[in-house]
Amino acid sequence: MVKQAARPQGAHILLVDDDASLLKLLGLRLESRGFRVTTAESGRQALDRLGESRPDLVLSDLRMDEMDGLALFHEIQRQAPGLPVIILTAHGSIPDAVSATRQGVFSFLTKPVDREELFAAIDEALSQTPGPAVDGDNAWRAAIITRSPQMERILEQARMVAGADVSVLVTGPSGSGKELMANAIHHASTRADKPFVAINCGALPEQLLESELFGHAKGAFTGAVNQHQGLFQAADGGTLFLDEIGDMPLTLQVKLLRAIQERQIRPLGSTTSVPIDVRIISATHRDLDRAMREGDFREDLYYRLNVVNLKLPALKERAEDVPLLAKHLVAQAAERHKPFVKGFSPEALNLLASCAWPGNVRQLVNVVEQCVALTSSPMIPEALVSQALAAEENALPSFNEARASFERSYLIKVLKITEGNVTQAARIAGRNRTDFYKLLNRHELEPSSFKPGAAELVSNG
Repeated sequence: MVKQAARPQGAHILLVDDDASLLKLLGLRLESRGFRVTTAESGRQALDRLGESRPDLVLSDLRMDEMDGLALFHEIQRQAPGLPVIILTAHGSIPDAVSATRQGVFSFLTKPVDREELFAAIDEALSQTPGPAVDGDNAWRAAIITRSPQMERILEQARMVAGADVSVLVTGPSGSGKELMANAIHHASTRADKPFVAINCGALPEQLLESELFGHAKGAFTGAVNQHQGLFQAADGGTLFLDEIGDMPLTLQVKLLRAIQERQIRPLGSTTSVPIDVRIISATHRDLDRAMREGDFREDLYYRLNVVNLKLPALKERAEDVPLLAKHLVAQAAERHKPFVKGFSPEALNLLASCAWPGNVRQLVNVVEQCVALTSSPMIPEALVSQALAAEENALPSFNEARASFERSYLIKVLKITEGNVTQAARIAGRNRTDFYKLLNRHELEPSSFKPGAAELVSNG
């Protein structure tokens, strides 16, 4: 089953039925569960109510004079796209239900509706739709879709720290949305009208990374035919986001520390320093405490960057957000590629919600994109989600993932060959003992496990 988010306090339901007595009875039932209820005795009246105050959900009868429930649904879709609609009918039939759900109606229930079935449908619909529309005060965080109390606490911290103009270190697993959080902090800060510039410190070779960050003078190195303004200068007055800061080479860490301390940079090959005014937000999925112990990351730089630490949870720790994110992502993908796609079937959403998501939000984005690309029906079926998840498991890894996998396999192989003798293994690998030990620590390999008679051997898995 989909893990339900806690029911929003006082969620607003627009209840539509042309039978006044049933309207009153159902309204009392909903209010007894803590919902705020607005009633309408016709489709036209419902649209008037919608114009006055947008509800979180519409619960409508199907058979009504002048405008029936489906006609009302289509008008709601035009005026308030994404607003969930549940339709009730005493004249329920399979063709009606199939037609309604294919057109995007969230749920189709037959009267007399079972009390618990109704509340379950309402809770599920509310768990998959955003809360109130983003207003001016919340525009800074509009890109972060969540109902998770844990994420809401982090966002509150982010907003508080945004105004302080101090360095922030965002940590969390790969694909958890660290750049989105950095961008949100920038937009909540006094620097919001200045540039937000991002760079992945693990994606470039050392000299190119140095040139990208600090710029270079003409002739600074082979191929430097023109002067180049670095990202520090490009971000002047705004925010510089240093993603995967844990992969920055030590020599560049020294130069970065100096730039932060002195508030000026010196481009490669230049004798002139340039003043800078940037806020640094950095991010990493690595354990920097361990990297410092191993000598891979400077302690003085760590404390300069980590004035405030925001730790993002893995997607599996905010499972209540999966249906919400899936609905948001499928709407985006459908708008770009296939406007007829309305969403996921309930079974497909159940499958999405039950996944562990080792690749976090980035993996969910890939799965949704695949499903939209391959579906031929308005509601994406469970089988297509299963297929997309299987394809993700067999997907080509990123360069960094492939390199890490190769490093670990190689280290295991040389340790097996030398039966755990680090000196011999380091010689085979062409590394000194200190560097070799750092590699072993990075991959959590213990040489003693490979010695003859060891109780357990480290496996390639």
